Amino acid sequence: MSILTLDLGKQTGWAILTDGVIQSGSENFHGSRFSGGGMHFLSFHNWLNSLKDISAVYFEEVRRHLGTDAAHCYGGFFAVLAAWCEEHHIPYKGVPVKTIKRFIAGKGNASKSEVIEAIREKGFSPRDDNEADALALMFYIMSFNECCDVNILHNEF
Repeated sequence: MSILTLDLGKQTGWAILTDGVIQSGSENFHGSRFSGGGMHFLSFHNWLNSLKDISAVYFEEVRRHLGTDAAHCYGGFFAVLAAWCEEHHIPYKGVPVKTIKRFIAGKGNASKSEVIEAIREKGFSPRDDNEADALALMFYIMSFNECCDVNILHNEF
């Protein structure tokens, strides 16, 4: 049984919990200037297909975007994720950003650097705020599940 948490975007943060071991990272889905408009979504879909034995997916649910491009991008990644989960019969659930930040850093409007620092205090070295967000979500989910005792912490995939 593996739990996957995601911070969706062209630079997607991810964390996977399997048998008490957390692996995490940040995956780049930016296309090149020669790529078609849907290539980052196709790359994300192919990456999801490379994952094995995922039993549940949780993602950072963004309820407000300041820019139209960001909203379209998030919507596209969410659509790919939802379709992939439905196709593979994997339950998925969004968790509001403020809920995650309040849990990990003590306040719902915590900055990126505050979230990164809170994750470092748990023994991880996230390479960017996207990985930190995925790890924060993982710790939030683990706080509700007795099955998720972490024996070994490891953040290289």
